[in-house]
Amino acid sequence: MKKSVSLVDLKGLNRNSVYNFIYRERTTSKQQIVQGLNMGLSTVSQNIRLLEEARLIERSGSFNSTGGRKADAIQIVRTARVSIGVGILLHSIYIVAIDLYGEVIDSQAFDLDYSNSDEYYYMLGQHISNFIKHGHWQKPDILGVSIATQGTISANGQAVDYGEIMNNYDMKLSNITKHIQYPCRLEHDSKAAAYLELWNNPETENAVVLLLNRNFGGSLIINKKIVKGSHMHAGAIEHLCISRDGPRCYCGNRGCLETYCSANALEAAAGTKAHDFFDKLRQRTGDASEALGVRGGGVVARVNERSDGELRDGGGGARVNERSDGELRRMEYATIWADYLDKLAYAIRNLSIIIDGSIIISGYLATYFTEDDIKTILYKVNSSPFPITREQIIVSTYGQYAPAVGAALYYVDEFKKSV
Repeated sequence: MKKSVSLVDLKGLNRNSVYNFIYRERTTSKQQIVQGLNMGLSTVSQNIRLLEEARLIERSGSFNSTGGRKADAIQIVRTARVSIGVGILLHSIYIVAIDLYGEVIDSQAFDLDYSNSDEYYYMLGQHISNFIKHGHWQKPDILGVSIATQGTISANGQAVDYGEIMNNYDMKLSNITKHIQYPCRLEHDSKAAAYLELWNNPETENAVVLLLNRNFGGSLIINKKIVKGSHMHAGAIEHLCISRDGPRCYCGNRGCLETYCSANALEAAAGTKAHDFFDKLRQRTGDASEALGVRGGGVVARVNERSDGELRDGGGGARVNERSDGELRRMEYATIWADYLDKLAYAIRNLSIIIDGSIIISGYLATYFTEDDIKTILYKVNSSPFPITREQIIVSTYGQYAPAVGAALYYVDEFKKSV
């Protein structure tokens, strides 16, 4: 027997419909709501009044008149509620506050070495509490604190099941919540980053998310949903084998993508921090396509080797051994970056054949990618029988904050459903 909808339920559904219509339209009028929802004027007026009293919506100016009284412009109060996202890494934490449209309104990073101890969770709670105080938000304003961490999260969301990188096998949500006075949840950092990309790219049907943080991470999006798998580790792209005889991964195997394309792997190869690496790399080469010989889809000779073993540049200019130390270092960096992109393109080629969707590059290293780097990847990938287009590659701009922002979006989504 079909369950009937009570008057209270109907009122709640109407209120939610009105709020979410205003939310989607960004700015609208009472008459547009009536027409858009096919709802009676009195019902719309009543719900607008209730939402205004709750300080969830506001009137902001008016529309141009087409004859008669000008219609009030109505919009949500985007800071009526705030969601907090936290990204936990081995040696640091990233905290963000987002508004109801998912925009970052404040962010901070702190050095904090992880340990599975009450002292660590107390310090984590203090950093979050001080961050909230700094933003002058009151407790009713905070929707919750969503924590993204490295490690596979249990199906019930209460603990970390696999945490080799941080050695956080014993991380439990209950250890954290006793030091945080708000609703709290745990999320895998890669899944949180994928949620952020779905939020920002709602038209995306299928995608692979490559999280290029200190450690590599990955997620799969199928039919607009993040795939977690039967044992919660679907999309662990970091452990795809690129070379059976490659470097040893923290998982115990050799040649995982992690050992080639994480920020840690890049810094180890370069012998310097990523920001210094890219500062020097971009000074001369501008992109890795010069080292690979790729430019605008064509191939040019950038470095030629003569029969006597003497290296010259592509234009037959100065000898390599006459170059300055700085220039030699930049050439070395260009080679390292070219090798990095080569490995990443190899993985993208294989993944794109399986998924046949978008490729989303996210995380710390994503902020350093240039358009020429994307051209290089496309050149390498498109040796496949199933080429991908430039429009299929999305580069995120959130850097290491991506998991924290993505995690925070959970509570915003829940709030929209509950208004």
